[in-house]
Amino acid sequence: MNIAVAQSGGPTCAINASLLGVFRTGIQYTEIDTVYGSLNGIEGLIYNNLVDLNTVITSDEELELIRQTPSTVLGSCRYKLPQPEDDKAVYETITKNLKDHNIKAFFYIGGNDSMDTVVKLSRYFKNEGEDIKVIGIPKTIDNDLPHTDHTPGFGSAAKYVATTLQEITRDSSVYSAKSVTIVEIMGRDTGWLTASSVLLRANSNSAPHLIYLPEKPFSVSKFLDDVVKMQEKYPSVIVAVSEGVSLSSDEAGEDFTSGKEDIFGHKYLAGVGKALEKIVSREIGCKVRSIELNVMQRCSSHLSSGNDIAEAENIGAAAVKEMMSGKTGVMMTFERLGNKPYNLRIGCVEAEKVANHVKYFPDEWIAENNCDVTHRALEYFLPLIHGEPSIRIKNGLPAHFVLSKEN
Repeated sequence: MNIAVAQSGGPTCAINASLLGVFRTGIQYTEIDTVYGSLNGIEGLIYNNLVDLNTVITSDEELELIRQTPSTVLGSCRYKLPQPEDDKAVYETITKNLKDHNIKAFFYIGGNDSMDTVVKLSRYFKNEGEDIKVIGIPKTIDNDLPHTDHTPGFGSAAKYVATTLQEITRDSSVYSAKSVTIVEIMGRDTGWLTASSVLLRANSNSAPHLIYLPEKPFSVSKFLDDVVKMQEKYPSVIVAVSEGVSLSSDEAGEDFTSGKEDIFGHKYLAGVGKALEKIVSREIGCKVRSIELNVMQRCSSHLSSGNDIAEAENIGAAAVKEMMSGKTGVMMTFERLGNKPYNLRIGCVEAEKVANHVKYFPDEWIAENNCDVTHRALEYFLPLIHGEPSIRIKNGLPAHFVLSKEN
């Protein structure tokens, strides 16, 4: 038989390591002849746009480059698979294309919406009596998938966020004049990544001085009070705020988001940092700047976590083993066994328990004043950012694997 693997949703530093885990393990089984890559996620199966990875990945050097390359080697998509009763033709097309290539298993690396696709496909194949297995492999820098301790990609993103905030703190602390620096961090519904900025405290930094997550109500008046109080202790106040923090147009003085949504109904977010900058400038009058970290949070492989990359590859490899044991309709998971020493176990859970569900940042890890997180959060985050992978350099820059070979 043959197998296929695809990547979906937002890119991360670790998603290609999971692809590598599927490929390297797949080719070790004599029962598996070819590992196909589906270009642009599920769209590759719909439009029969598949590549034979056995002929594309031809050397150990390319394997190493794939591991250190950020974003998605196979491309991604944000395609919402309809219910079979609404569009059975698309399922029939996918089934035909899989059968034409003798593909008996499909691995989908992605986040919450990708797990929805895993559920729909596996359920359809079962109902139609098709012997095609579907396995979900988690990835998301948001760390918001339930039933897993964390997600591949999150550790590297957290390491980048903490490193960048530490450098911002150094830059902001050189002047005696009071200032406020607001750093907007990705996180639509949950504040996991913003909360990870507490990692600076592991190196005896006081910053970030204020941390705001979307799990708690946000008040502009309280925010201004928090800033003023912090200025009594620290001339340069560093604020970490999730992009998903809710700020009304009345409080902001304007509509700072576009109001547009993607195909899954997710609102396009960005702008809360700039809105708060204007408010601080107007109400407090000190020097203030806002910084939006944007896509660098998910694609800065030069600051990736060694633990994160290794775990991403291992969970991809484990997915193939679970499929060979007969599993389908599941998502792979991490179970943390301890922090000292850090240890985990890879397992799996029914994908329907993950799809369309969100794992929020624990309420007990949020400080009572709603503008900080506890030491328990720091203990959780710290192991996830450890390790520095060896990065291959070409002409002074990190070398990347590009499927098209054009760049």
